Amino acid sequence: MMKHFRNTLLISLFFFSVEVLGQSGEKPEMADVLRRDGKIYTVVIALTIMLTAMIILLIRVDRKLFRMEKQSRRSRQGNI
Repeated sequence: MMKHFRNTLLISLFFFSVEVLGQSGEKPEMADVLRRDGKIYTVVIALTIMLTAMIILLIRVDRKLFRMEKQSRRSRQGNI
C-alpha cells in the first residue's frame, strides 16, 4: 500500500511541477504586493503547514489500511 501512496505522491508532484513550469514568464502582481507587504511569508508558512498536515494524514491512513488488510488476510486464512 505504501507503494501506491508513493506513486500517487509522485504523480501529484509531477502535475504540480507542470503547472508551475507551464506558467508564462510574467510575474503575478499579487505576489509582488504580498512580497512588498511582507505577507508572502505568512502565505508560504500556511501552505507548508497544510501540505505537511496532508502528507501526515495520508501516511497515517495508509498505515491503518495496511493493518486492516493484513488483519483481513489473516482472518480469511483462518476461516479457510
